[in-house]
This record gives sequence, structure tokens and C-alpha cells, in this order.
Amino acid sequence: MHAAMTNATIHRRPPHAGGFDLSPIWRALVAISGGAMTLAIAIALARWALGMTIDHSSTRHLAVIVHVATVIPAVPLGLYLMLTRKGGARHKLLGRIWIALMVTTALAAIFIRHINDGQFSFIHLFVPLTLIGAWQTVASARRGQLRKHRNHLLGLYLGALIIPGIFAFAGNRLMGAWLFS
Repeated sequence: MHAAMTNATIHRRPPHAGGFDLSPIWRALVAISGGAMTLAIAIALARWALGMTIDHSSTRHLAVIVHVATVIPAVPLGLYLMLTRKGGARHKLLGRIWIALMVTTALAAIFIRHINDGQFSFIHLFVPLTLIGAWQTVASARRGQLRKHRNHLLGLYLGALIIPGIFAFAGNRLMGAWLFS
């Protein structure tokens, strides 16, 4: 019995990889902001699926469709990754998927210019920030720099998803129209 307990103790992994877990304040901020954004997205999508929204002209643009189709799953997936066990095979696989969603979302946003008469708007500043943040996130993970990895992820999740996401629900933009129309 003692040998079994010793083997179980030796092979048990810590709940989070060292230096990676979020502090209670950051955990709460991510949980509240990511949870609220996920809820707003779910309500907007449900209203759209039930035909309770107006026909929005943005849905006729391929770049918008790609952008929305990749950003929508990125919000709850990022929330899940930020709040669950780190370092395992599942975390790494889902992290790769999340980074791919973020990069695709940012690249698609480059082609969304019909809202601003064909020009870039201030929200396009999030494109290079997202691409740089994604690169830094991957690079720090590959180097084993878990604290940097965590900080890049916090910046990427809050600065490239939550903050621009708030703008997505403002005014007559697509998500705002789906949620409030």
C-alpha cells in the first residue's frame, strides 16, 4: 500500500505548471470579462439563429464572415485555456488552435474596411498587436519562459479579444446589431 501511494504521489502532476498560474485578481478579471463576452456572444448568436435580428450588410463580406467565424470560438476557448490546468497535451493542442484562430481573425480584419469608406480605422491597430502578441506567446512557450508566456497571453486575451470585442458590440456593428436590434 505504501508503494502504491508513493508511485501515485510521484506521478501526480501539479495543478498548474510552475510560474504559469494566474493570480486571483487576474483570474477574476479574465473570468468576469471573458465570461461576460462569451455570454454576450451566445445571446447575439442565439438571436441571429432564431431570426430575431436585422439583416446586417456586413454579413455579405467574406472577410467579416471569416473574422466572426474565428473570433467567436476564440473567446470561450481562450477563457477555458486561461482558467484550466496548464502544460498538458490538451492545453498545448488547444493553445495551438487558439493561436491559429487569433492569427486568422487578425488577418481577416485587415480586409474589413467597408465600414470606414475603404480606409483603416483605429480598431485596425489591434491587428499588428494581435500578430505580434501571438508570435511572442508562441516564442516564449517554446523557450520555456512561462511567466513571459502567461503575460503575453494575458495581453493577447484582454487586449486583442476583450477590448476590441467591446467595440464589436458598440453602435451599428454586427455583434451589436445582433445583440440589441
